[in-house]
Amino acid sequence: MTNSITLAFAALALIAVPLQPVHAAGDVPQYTRQAAADAARPKAAIGELAWLVGHWEGPGIEGAPSQESWSSPLGGSMVGTFVQGDGKGGVMFSEYMQIAPDGDSLVVRLKHFNPDLTGWEEKDKMVSFPLVAREGGAWYFNGLTYRREGPRGLLVAVRMHGKDGKMSELVFRFRRMRN
Repeated sequence: MTNSITLAFAALALIAVPLQPVHAAGDVPQYTRQAAADAARPKAAIGELAWLVGHWEGPGIEGAPSQESWSSPLGGSMVGTFVQGDGKGGVMFSEYMQIAPDGDSLVVRLKHFNPDLTGWEEKDKMVSFPLVAREGGAWYFNGLTYRREGPRGLLVAVRMHGKDGKMSELVFRFRRMRN
Protein backbone atom coordinates (compact mmCIF):
# COMPACT_ATOMS: atom_id res chain seq x y z
CA MET A 1 0.00 0.00 0.00
CA THR A 2 1.25 3.49 -0.71
CA ASN A 3 1.89 5.89 2.16
CA SER A 4 -1.10 8.10 1.27
CA ILE A 5 -3.50 5.16 1.33
CA THR A 6 -2.00 3.83 4.58
CA LEU A 7 -2.35 7.29 6.17
CA ALA A 8 -5.93 7.58 4.90
CA PHE A 9 -6.89 4.21 6.41
CA ALA A 10 -5.29 5.11 9.74
CA ALA A 11 -7.11 8.45 9.81
CA LEU A 12 -10.46 6.86 9.01
CA ALA A 13 -10.67 5.46 12.50
CA LEU A 14 -11.06 9.05 13.69
CA ILE A 15 -12.91 10.77 10.86
CA ALA A 16 -14.27 9.48 7.55
CA VAL A 17 -13.82 9.24 3.80
CA PRO A 18 -10.21 9.74 2.69
CA LEU A 19 -10.06 12.29 -0.09
CA GLN A 20 -7.46 14.20 -2.02
CA PRO A 21 -5.45 16.59 0.18
CA VAL A 22 -5.87 20.32 -0.26
CA HIS A 23 -3.93 21.32 2.87
CA ALA A 24 -0.81 19.99 4.49
CA ALA A 25 -0.90 18.98 8.15
CA GLY A 26 -1.07 22.00 10.41
CA ASP A 27 -2.58 24.35 7.84
CA VAL A 28 -5.69 26.36 8.69
CA PRO A 29 -8.82 24.49 7.52
CA GLN A 30 -10.50 26.05 4.52
CA TYR A 31 -13.64 23.94 4.09
CA THR A 32 -14.41 22.21 7.40
CA ARG A 33 -15.39 23.42 10.85
CA GLN A 34 -15.31 21.93 14.31
CA ALA A 35 -17.17 22.91 17.46
CA ALA A 36 -17.05 21.96 21.11
CA ALA A 37 -19.42 19.18 22.13
CA ASP A 38 -21.51 21.63 24.19
CA ALA A 39 -21.72 24.32 21.45
CA ALA A 40 -25.16 25.46 20.31
CA ARG A 41 -26.23 23.66 17.14
CA PRO A 42 -28.30 25.14 14.32
CA LYS A 43 -31.89 24.04 13.81
CA ALA A 44 -32.35 22.07 10.60
CA ALA A 45 -34.80 19.69 8.96
CA ILE A 46 -33.93 16.72 6.76
CA GLY A 47 -35.93 18.09 3.79
CA GLU A 48 -33.48 20.99 3.51
CA LEU A 49 -30.83 18.54 2.30
CA ALA A 50 -33.01 17.02 -0.44
CA TRP A 51 -30.69 18.69 -2.99
CA LEU A 52 -28.21 15.87 -2.22
CA VAL A 53 -30.58 13.24 -3.67
CA GLY A 54 -29.07 11.48 -6.66
CA HIS A 55 -25.87 9.90 -7.89
CA TRP A 56 -22.53 11.77 -7.77
CA GLU A 57 -19.14 10.76 -9.20
CA GLY A 58 -15.59 12.10 -9.04
CA PRO A 59 -11.95 11.19 -8.50
CA GLY A 60 -11.06 9.86 -5.04
CA ILE A 61 -7.94 8.41 -3.46
CA GLU A 62 -5.00 8.81 -5.83
CA GLY A 63 -7.44 9.75 -8.60
CA ALA A 64 -9.30 6.41 -8.53
CA PRO A 65 -13.03 6.70 -9.26
CA SER A 66 -15.47 7.26 -6.42
CA GLN A 67 -19.25 7.43 -6.23
CA GLU A 68 -21.74 8.76 -3.70
CA SER A 69 -25.51 8.31 -3.85
CA TRP A 70 -28.29 9.70 -1.64
CA SER A 71 -31.91 8.54 -1.42
CA SER A 72 -34.91 10.83 -1.03
CA PRO A 73 -35.87 11.66 2.55
CA LEU A 74 -37.94 8.80 3.99
CA GLY A 75 -39.07 8.25 7.55
CA GLY A 76 -37.29 11.39 8.70
CA SER A 77 -33.82 10.51 7.39
CA MET A 78 -31.77 10.17 4.22
CA VAL A 79 -29.64 7.12 3.42
CA GLY A 80 -26.53 7.21 1.27
CA THR A 81 -23.66 5.08 0.04
CA PHE A 82 -20.09 5.89 -0.89
CA VAL A 83 -17.84 3.60 -2.94
CA GLN A 84 -14.09 4.16 -3.37
CA GLY A 85 -12.53 2.39 -6.34
CA ASP A 86 -9.05 0.94 -6.05
CA GLY A 87 -7.84 2.27 -9.43
CA LYS A 88 -7.60 -1.26 -10.84
CA GLY A 89 -11.29 -1.91 -11.54
CA GLY A 90 -12.12 -3.10 -8.02
CA VAL A 91 -13.48 -1.60 -4.82
CA MET A 92 -11.14 -0.37 -2.07
CA PHE A 93 -13.92 0.22 0.51
CA SER A 94 -17.47 1.51 0.86
CA GLU A 95 -19.57 3.40 3.37
CA TYR A 96 -23.19 3.27 4.42
CA MET A 97 -24.35 6.73 5.51
CA GLN A 98 -27.35 8.34 7.15
CA ILE A 99 -28.38 11.95 7.70
CA ALA A 100 -30.88 11.96 10.56
CA PRO A 101 -32.54 14.28 13.06
CA ASP A 102 -30.63 14.88 16.27
CA GLY A 103 -32.87 16.96 18.53
CA ASP A 104 -33.76 20.07 16.50
CA SER A 105 -30.63 19.64 14.39
CA LEU A 106 -29.09 16.95 12.14
CA VAL A 107 -26.25 14.43 12.31
CA VAL A 108 -24.37 12.42 9.66
CA ARG A 109 -23.61 8.85 10.75
CA LEU A 110 -21.56 6.36 8.76
CA LYS A 111 -19.96 2.93 8.82
CA HIS A 112 -17.07 1.72 6.65
CA PHE A 113 -16.87 -1.67 4.92
CA ASN A 114 -14.17 -3.69 3.16
CA PRO A 115 -14.96 -4.98 -0.37
CA ASP A 116 -16.32 -8.22 1.19
CA LEU A 117 -18.69 -6.16 3.43
CA THR A 118 -16.83 -6.85 6.66
CA GLY A 119 -17.11 -3.73 8.81
CA TRP A 120 -14.35 -1.48 10.05
CA GLU A 121 -16.17 -0.18 13.12
CA GLU A 122 -17.38 -2.49 15.87
CA LYS A 123 -20.90 -3.85 15.44
CA ASP A 124 -22.68 -1.14 17.45
CA LYS A 125 -20.24 1.70 16.65
CA MET A 126 -20.28 4.33 13.91
CA VAL A 127 -18.63 7.64 13.08
CA SER A 128 -20.91 10.63 13.83
CA PHE A 129 -20.73 14.22 12.63
CA PRO A 130 -23.25 16.59 14.27
CA LEU A 131 -24.29 19.72 12.35
CA VAL A 132 -22.38 22.75 13.66
CA ALA A 133 -23.18 25.49 11.11
CA ARG A 134 -24.83 26.19 7.78
CA GLU A 135 -24.30 29.05 5.38
CA GLY A 136 -25.87 29.37 1.96
CA GLY A 137 -25.23 26.08 0.16
CA ALA A 138 -22.71 24.81 2.73
CA TRP A 139 -23.62 22.42 5.55
CA TYR A 140 -20.89 22.11 8.17
CA PHE A 141 -20.98 18.95 10.23
CA ASN A 142 -18.28 18.61 12.89
CA GLY A 143 -15.24 17.90 10.67
CA LEU A 144 -17.28 17.15 7.53
CA THR A 145 -18.73 19.58 4.97
CA TYR A 146 -21.23 19.19 2.13
CA ARG A 147 -21.33 22.23 -0.17
CA ARG A 148 -23.29 22.80 -3.36
CA GLU A 149 -21.19 24.02 -6.25
CA GLY A 150 -23.62 25.13 -8.92
CA PRO A 151 -26.45 22.94 -10.19
CA ARG A 152 -24.29 19.83 -10.74
CA GLY A 153 -21.39 20.11 -8.32
CA LEU A 154 -20.84 18.88 -4.78
CA LEU A 155 -17.80 19.48 -2.62
CA VAL A 156 -17.29 17.09 0.30
CA ALA A 157 -14.48 17.97 2.69
CA VAL A 158 -13.30 16.06 5.73
CA ARG A 159 -10.89 16.89 8.52
CA MET A 160 -8.41 14.06 9.11
CA HIS A 161 -6.01 13.46 11.98
CA GLY A 162 -2.81 11.53 11.33
CA LYS A 163 -1.07 9.14 13.70
CA ASP A 164 1.22 12.03 14.67
CA GLY A 165 -1.84 14.04 15.79
CA LYS A 166 -1.50 16.61 13.03
CA MET A 167 -4.63 17.71 11.22
CA SER A 168 -5.06 17.85 7.48
CA GLU A 169 -8.08 18.72 5.44
CA LEU A 170 -9.07 16.63 2.47
CA VAL A 171 -11.50 17.54 -0.27
CA PHE A 172 -13.48 15.62 -2.83
CA ARG A 173 -15.35 17.14 -5.78
CA PHE A 174 -18.31 15.29 -7.23
CA ARG A 175 -20.38 15.93 -10.32
CA ARG A 176 -24.07 15.01 -10.37
CA MET A 177 -24.63 12.17 -12.81
CA ARG A 178 -28.37 11.67 -12.28
CA ASN A 179 -31.15 12.30 -9.76
